[in-house]
Amino acid sequence: MLDKELKNALEHFDQLNVLIIDDNTLVHGLLTDALYELGIKEIRCAQNAYYGLRLCEEMHFHIVICSFNVQSDKDGFHLLEELKFRGFVKKSTVLIFLSAETSETLVNSIVELQPDDFWVKPLSASSVKKRLTYALQIKRKLFNIYQAVDNKDSSKAIYYADRYLLDASLEKYFPSILRMKGDSFLQLREFSEAERFFKDLLNTYQYSWVYLGYVKALLKQGRIDEIQQLLAELTSKPDTRFATHDMLAQYYIEQENYAQAYDEIKLARELAPRNIERNKKYWDLARLNHDHLGQYQATKSIATYAKNSVHDSPRLLLNVIRAGIDLACTLADSSSEKVLQESERYIKRLQEHQEFGEFKEQLLVAQARILNVRKQNELAERLVETHLSLRTSTDIEDNLDKVKVFHELGMREEAITILQAISNQIAGENLASQVVSKYVEQEMKERQEIFFTARQLHEMAVEHYQKKRLEPALTSLMQALELSPQNSKIAISMLKVLLAMKRDHLFQDEHQALAEQGFNILNDHHFTGPSLEAVNKLKGQWQATLN
Repeated sequence: MLDKELKNALEHFDQLNVLIIDDNTLVHGLLTDALYELGIKEIRCAQNAYYGLRLCEEMHFHIVICSFNVQSDKDGFHLLEELKFRGFVKKSTVLIFLSAETSETLVNSIVELQPDDFWVKPLSASSVKKRLTYALQIKRKLFNIYQAVDNKDSSKAIYYADRYLLDASLEKYFPSILRMKGDSFLQLREFSEAERFFKDLLNTYQYSWVYLGYVKALLKQGRIDEIQQLLAELTSKPDTRFATHDMLAQYYIEQENYAQAYDEIKLARELAPRNIERNKKYWDLARLNHDHLGQYQATKSIATYAKNSVHDSPRLLLNVIRAGIDLACTLADSSSEKVLQESERYIKRLQEHQEFGEFKEQLLVAQARILNVRKQNELAERLVETHLSLRTSTDIEDNLDKVKVFHELGMREEAITILQAISNQIAGENLASQVVSKYVEQEMKERQEIFFTARQLHEMAVEHYQKKRLEPALTSLMQALELSPQNSKIAISMLKVLLAMKRDHLFQDEHQALAEQGFNILNDHHFTGPSLEAVNKLKGQWQATLN
C-alpha cells in the first residue's frame, strides 16, 4: 500500500480494515459492535492463528487486535511475532493485544513486541472505542515518523521527531516521539548522543524506557561502572528488570565474560520465556559454560515454543536429541538412562516427520552415541563404520556431532579430520554468532586435548582411586571437571582423592585451589537426605585435616 493511501485510510474510519483474532466469538461480537459504532465497516474475525494469517495474505489491515489464547498450537505471542516477521504488522499498524492473563512473564513477552495498547479482558464497548480512537490519533499525527521507522531510516525518523517536537499542539504525543528519537540514535550507534539525549530526558520523564535507553547507551560505551547503583535499582523493579538483564547479557557477551552473560540470560529468560532468539542465546551460552542440563532445557524450550511458528523446524528436535545425549555423557547410569530414553522418544518423533529423509545420517550419529553411552561400544562402532563417512556437511552442528561420535568411540584421527574442516568452515562463516564461534573453538580444543567424556573420566578415576593410584585419579577428575564444571559427583570424588593424598603426604600447595574449587561446587548445590549427610561428612573430614 502506498504511503499516501495508508495515511488517507488512517484519517477515515470507513476506510479502515480491522482484523480480530480471538477464539471467543463473544469477544468478536463485542468488538465488532463497538467498531461499527465508530464507523468502521471492514471487519474480519478469525478464531485461530491459521485463519488469521490467511486473511493477512489476502488483504492489508490497518488495525490488528489479537488475543493471547487463540485456538491452535501457536499462542498470540508467536502469532504476532510471525505477523511482524512477514510484514503484515508494521510500526504504522495499530496493534492491540488482548488477554485475561496479566502475569509478569506474559506482559514482558508482549512488551517486547511493542503493541500500541494492551487490553485486559473482560472488555467494555466504551473503553474499546475510547482507547482505539486514541491509538489511531497517534498513528495519524505521527504518520511520517512511523513510516521512517518502518523503512529503517533512522536519520529521517530523527528529522521528523525534531519537527514534531516544535509543534506545541502535539505535546501529549511528545513521549512517543521522544522514545522513537532515542531508539533511532541507538539504531545509528550514536551512543554518546543517545547518552546525552536520555540523560536530559531523565530530568523531565520517569518512564522505564528512558532509564533503559540511558543504560543501553552507557553499556554500549563500556561504562558499566558508572551505573552500578542504577542497574541494581532497575533489576529490582518489575517493569525494568527483564529488559535490564537482557541488556546485561549482551554487554557481557561483547566483553567476552560468558559466565556472567549466562547468569544474566537465565534471569531474562525466566522473566520472558517465549522469545525464541533469547532461548537460542541461552542454549549457546549453556553449551559454552558446560551446563549440559541448561543446554538440554534450552533446546526443549525452543522446540516447544517454536511449534507451528515461523521458527518451527524438525532440526529443533535434532537439537534436543543431541543435547540429551551430551547430558547423558555426564550422568551416572540410572540418571543417564532416563535421559537416553527421552532422547529415543524424540528420535521416534523425528523419524515420523515428513522431512525425516534429510536427517538419516544425523540420526545414525545420535543412535551410535546412545549405544556408546550404554557401553555397547561394538554395536556403536559397527554402525559408524558401516554408515558414516568423513564427508562434512554445510551445517556446523552436524559436523560437531560427527566429531563427538568419533571422539567418544576413540576414533581420534577421524575426529581431528572433521575438526580441521570445521575450523576452516567457521573461519569463512560470517553469520556465526560470537558465542557460537567461541563454543566451536572450545570444542575443538577440548576434543584434541581430552580423549574421553566426563562420565568415562569419572569411571576411570574411581578405578584408579580403588587401586590407590591417586595422581592418575586426580588427573582424570580434573579433566572431567573441565568438561562438566558444576558436576557435584565429580567434585565429591576429587575431594576424596585429595583427602587420600593428604593422608599419604602427597598433597601439594597447588592442590589447595582444586580443593577450593570442589567445595565451591558443593556449596552451589542443594543436597538433602543421604547426599547431605555424605557431603557434611566429607567437609568434617577435611576440617579435621586442617586442625
